[in-house]
Amino acid sequence: MNKQKTLESALYKHFGYKTFRTGQKKIIQDIIKGNDVLGVLPTGTGKSLCYQLPAKLLQGATIVVSPLISLMIDQVKQLKASQFKQVIALNSFMDPIERKNVYLQLHTYKLIYVSPELLQQNDLIVQLKKIQVSLFVIDEAHCISQWGHEFRPDYLKLGEIIQTLHNPTILALSATANHDVQNDIVTFIGRPKMIKHIYPMDRTNITFSIKEITNDREKVEVLEKLFNRYHFPALIYFSSRQSTETISSILKSKLPNQRIAFYHGGMEQVDRIAIQQQFMNNQLDIICCTSAFGMGINKKNIRLVVHFHFPPQIESYIQEIGRAGRDGKSSVAILLYSKKDDFLPTKLIKKELPATEHLHYVFRKLQQLYREGEQIPKTIEQLENIFQLGEIQWRFLRYQLEKHAIIEGNKIYFNEDNWKVSFKLIQDFIDERISIKERKLHEMIDWINEKNCLRKSLYKSFQDSINEPIYECCSNCGFSFIDWKPENTESDKSFGTWQEKLQTLLLIGDSND
Repeated sequence: MNKQKTLESALYKHFGYKTFRTGQKKIIQDIIKGNDVLGVLPTGTGKSLCYQLPAKLLQGATIVVSPLISLMIDQVKQLKASQFKQVIALNSFMDPIERKNVYLQLHTYKLIYVSPELLQQNDLIVQLKKIQVSLFVIDEAHCISQWGHEFRPDYLKLGEIIQTLHNPTILALSATANHDVQNDIVTFIGRPKMIKHIYPMDRTNITFSIKEITNDREKVEVLEKLFNRYHFPALIYFSSRQSTETISSILKSKLPNQRIAFYHGGMEQVDRIAIQQQFMNNQLDIICCTSAFGMGINKKNIRLVVHFHFPPQIESYIQEIGRAGRDGKSSVAILLYSKKDDFLPTKLIKKELPATEHLHYVFRKLQQLYREGEQIPKTIEQLENIFQLGEIQWRFLRYQLEKHAIIEGNKIYFNEDNWKVSFKLIQDFIDERISIKERKLHEMIDWINEKNCLRKSLYKSFQDSINEPIYECCSNCGFSFIDWKPENTESDKSFGTWQEKLQTLLLIGDSND
């Protein structure tokens, strides 16, 4: 049997698929050969298989760095359901005793999911060094790049970790990486000879629609009309946590036949997991959510992705609308636009990075802690209280402070000259980041106001041409909801509210004792 048939038979044996999707086979072949690979494939086209099959075939373990705990949990659940038992997700929500026991058993796992933050902990690195790591996967690799839409400082440390783990083969995966981001990924990982497998990002079964609205009340009216006409899984994206709750409540009162819940990063982890699983199991119809929901959610029959508020960059928009129509059937991405919305992403950009006055405040606090012989607190709550920064702001700033030798771990190193120079360099970097984000915001607004084909304009920064859409193209090319007749989906009525579902998951109020 030749190697091609061996790979095809392994695919069928381990995952039950008879053929590979576009790009999967070439990426897997290079990985098996020991080549480093950068893979850019559209959302919903099976990127995870590109490392899950090699994890079965290679000696040793495959490590997957993933930015979202909910994504890791969902993928582990799916793999175990398909009889891939040697898989584990390591995250900060694990019980410390359980995590310690898992660390001691790492050699028994073939596939290890881990967050980039947890990889900074020395006790995990010590255990990983004891096992054979054959493949190191960086999922959502655009997070490495300062040009990327979800820049994560902890991703910049992965190059050092890879060296510590004896330089295994690397697979970097993304759905939204333009040329600048691709170059950043290769540079920061330190693998200039990475083989690039870059595929067109446009999804030919998704139709684009933009509808200009006067205010939020009219947006709700549009949603009410849509969901009175259609009944299928849908996502509605918002820029604020409060809006997810408010609009969810309004829609529940107006749409009694739809099962609606909200989801955002400020909710308890167990609540988020319960809602996610209900949606995956067809026990919820509509999720009102922030960008915290959806990454890696492999639900094939989402027919509609609505943006109640638009995201601050095109890359995020492409990522979010890519959750629609993963089964290849006709699906629509509609953006409801009010000119009053423009201030929301501007506000988000300013909140993400510390302002100059905050930077001054942090440096003063660091100097005070140094003089008092104190160290940097370990918990996020303490950090937020002392430095008056959010978690994202602190993660960003911590990397910069470590980079400029102002802190190491929880220790502070004071040198007046170094601090003056470092302050200026950090401030310049923040200004550059804000400039990049403002430029991306203008690109997004320009696309919303595009008069020609929305599809061509959306992907022009990522590829030279687009594929012919299978269904209607976009609202600028004549699409109308009047003519759209997708398949409606019957809900599973076996559970009531998501709270009742949560009680069932936790076995609350139903005991044989």
